[in-house]
Formats: sequence, structure tokens, C-alpha cells
Amino acid sequence: MEALGAPLDKIGPYWRKKMKAAIVGSSGYIASFLLERFAKEPSIESVLKIDQTEDADVHLDLANAELFDDSALEGIDLVVFTAAISGPDKCATDFDLCWKINVEGTRYFIQKALARGCRVLFFSSDAVFGDIPGHIYTEDSKTRAQTPYGRMKKAIEDAFKEEPGFKAIRLSYVASARDRFVRYCLGCMERGETAEVFHPFYRNCIVVSDVVDVVVWLAKYWEQYDPFVLNVAGKELVSRVRIADELNRMFDGKLRYTVVVPDEAFFQNRPRITQMKSLYLQRYQILTDDTFTEKLQREFKEEV
Repeated sequence: MEALGAPLDKIGPYWRKKMKAAIVGSSGYIASFLLERFAKEPSIESVLKIDQTEDADVHLDLANAELFDDSALEGIDLVVFTAAISGPDKCATDFDLCWKINVEGTRYFIQKALARGCRVLFFSSDAVFGDIPGHIYTEDSKTRAQTPYGRMKKAIEDAFKEEPGFKAIRLSYVASARDRFVRYCLGCMERGETAEVFHPFYRNCIVVSDVVDVVVWLAKYWEQYDPFVLNVAGKELVSRVRIADELNRMFDGKLRYTVVVPDEAFFQNRPRITQMKSLYLQRYQILTDDTFTEKLQREFKEEV
């Protein structure tokens, strides 16, 4: 293996033939962007959509994962596992069901996929770290998840981190022209309403096109990337107020908003601040070192 940070044209891709991929949770928000990119990616021969929806190629109910026919994974080179109940409050109020899906069903499926010789890329979260005031988390930081959602993601990481066929990407807040908060703000603009923006609430926001680029990079350079996990985070700590202000920069100040301080119940299942950075995104030349402003503006240009 070349030294970390060596140009990719010197490393060379691990996967030299066209690969067959599968996306678990294919109807999801980020999965929709992955499907668009995979359809254009020369290295991807085919994509198997695995979900509960009618347009899925193969049905999977993670609450009853034992009913899944894993023969559908025969010949699949890469499984991108995006499925989860990701609402922090839902994971707290309906813990048993969410644990059954996010941990038990997910663990069962990943075990079957690894046994079939698939590489599995699992979508994890910065929620695995917990809430240490003032701390900046890296891939080497200990995971001390406190919230139910964070404990669920940590459970899967811990179960498979020694498996060579398993890697995880930890996502911070993923912004795009289609994400929930941005759509809420755009809707308020269209209706002439004043948006309520929760503050303080900070994350090292990433954009969805960067997440897709990371997935494609890992698919191609799987064995060249040694750690089992990669933090996918922007270099700036971004608040929702900052996102609202960025929208006003792009839309000529049309968004009216008021800053709202959430009650303590809101922060029971999510930290006010989670500052996460990556030791490897730049070292491996996976992403360009752009500002959040540049990244978000690019997302909107690509939507036009």
C-alpha cells in the first residue's frame, strides 16, 4: 500500500471490474442520490434495490429480518446499508421496536451479507460519540453514545468493526436542497411565513453530494483505506441559523426567521453541539477542502 495521501492515480483502484451493488433502504433520502449517481458511474454494473417499498427489487422488513432470502445477495460485491429508524425521539419513545430494527434486524442482515462474501458499507452517525463538552471527535475517539439512537449505531459498529468486509461512515448533518430543514425554510419562503430556527444546534455539516462521493470512493478503494470507519463531516461547525443565513444569501434575503431556543426535552435525545472531524478525508484526498458556503451553493446549482 502507498503512503497515506498518495495521489489516487498512483494508488490505483482496488476494484478493477464492474461491480454489482445493493442499497438497503433504497427509498430513503440519501439513497435516492446514490441511485442517481450509481446509474452514471462506469464502475457500477447494476444496483439491487432492497427495501419494503413496492418499487424495491427485493423485499426486506428489518423487524422480521429472518424472513429475508439472502440468496438475493449472491454475486453482489458491495452492499450500502442506509436503512434505519433515524429519528432520535422515535428511538427514545419506541425503543424496543427501534432496537429490533436498527440493531437486531440490521445485525442479522449484515451477518448474512458478509457470509455471502459481500463488502458492507454501513451508514453510522456522529451520535455514537456521546456529549463531552468542548470535545472534537475523530475516528480515533472512543464512542460513548448516550442517546438511544447513538447506542444503536454504536452497537452495529462494535459488532462488526473487526470484520475486514465491513466499514462504516459516520455522518454529521447532511445538507442539500432536499433535506428536511432546508425544505421547511424554502416552504416558508414560498408561503411568506416566518420560519422558526432552533438555536443553539451545531454540527459539522456535510452535503449530500460529498456523501455520495465518499461512498463511490470507498467502493473503488476499499482495501487501500485501512480504518474500519470514516467520519464524513465538514470542516466548519455550522448552526441552523447559519444554514438559514446561507439560504438568504442565495435567495436575496427572502427567508424571514426567528431564533427559537428549544426546551430541555429537545436536547434529551440530541446534543446541542457535536463537533466531529476526519483524520482521513483530506489525507486520502477523498474530498475537496471547500467551505460550507461553497458546498451548499453547489448543491443548489446541481438541483437546477
